[in-house]
Amino acid sequence: MPHTALTVDIPPLTWRGRFDGDGAEHRRWWQAVKPYRHEPAAPLPEHAGPGSRPAVILGFSSDAGVLRNKGRVGAAAAPGAIRAALGPLAFHLPREVFDAGDVTVMDNALEAGQARAGLAVAEMLDAGNLTVVLGGGHETAFASYLGVAGSEAVRGGKRLGVLNLDAHFDLRDAPEPSSGTPFLQMARAEEAAERKLNYAVVGISEPNNTRALFRTAERLGVKYLLDEESSAEATRKFVADFLDSVDVLYLTIDLDVLPAAVAPGVSAPASFGVPLAVISAVCRQVAASGKLLHLDVAELNPEFDIDQRTAKVAARLVNTLLG
Repeated sequence: MPHTALTVDIPPLTWRGRFDGDGAEHRRWWQAVKPYRHEPAAPLPEHAGPGSRPAVILGFSSDAGVLRNKGRVGAAAAPGAIRAALGPLAFHLPREVFDAGDVTVMDNALEAGQARAGLAVAEMLDAGNLTVVLGGGHETAFASYLGVAGSEAVRGGKRLGVLNLDAHFDLRDAPEPSSGTPFLQMARAEEAAERKLNYAVVGISEPNNTRALFRTAERLGVKYLLDEESSAEATRKFVADFLDSVDVLYLTIDLDVLPAAVAPGVSAPASFGVPLAVISAVCRQVAASGKLLHLDVAELNPEFDIDQRTAKVAARLVNTLLG
């Protein structure tokens, strides 16, 4: 079945980083990432695991949802900042990595941008890739969902799970979509398709989520772990139980799940947060499960970052998930 052209607005730009040599032993991300050409991925050898699938990066340059949610804008610049932090990292990955460019939201046209990004994600998934979206505010999540739900990868009764690492439920019932509404939008879309959203969150901050949001989460059957409960062992078991309930996983990371000292460059810095070591362990656990279908990283705001600290954390987590 022929694929349409990817619906990106900005083609992949040149990656940059430190140069130590051309040999494989010196290779860094900027030397390894190639521009994406939309065609079916080459079949993997029979013995190859899911960690060998090519990964394709797509930027979602948007903070329209953050603006609508009355947050600090600036996340539209995040895809470039995360690429800049990834570029110098040593490349040890077992898979090829490609860059498909960016979908850009202009003039508050959020819904149209989400639709374009969703089409691109679906096409890349259907071509046999692991897809990686660099947001953007957490309105990125609904763009990702549109792509995952629209792909062949979840056909045939496969059980899809959505795991969110986040201080917030993002289940706000609002007049228009924003960075605070994506998971309620997903729940309603799944209900319209006569399915139930299987949604779990690690890192919920009780003081930063209203009673109404907790009631919505309870009504929808959302599984969650509070930030103060997110010890290494409790989180490992929570994620393991969730992984057991799904066939394929969409992982979304809102960087405000981390303590403000670790991730200052976000719209809503956390006063408590989940330790980076715990979040990194979740990433390793998810990658090792073989169920990871799609991932995104959201809410980096370079304008408020300190020494690129948050961008570097985002890059490190993407590197872990693809390793």
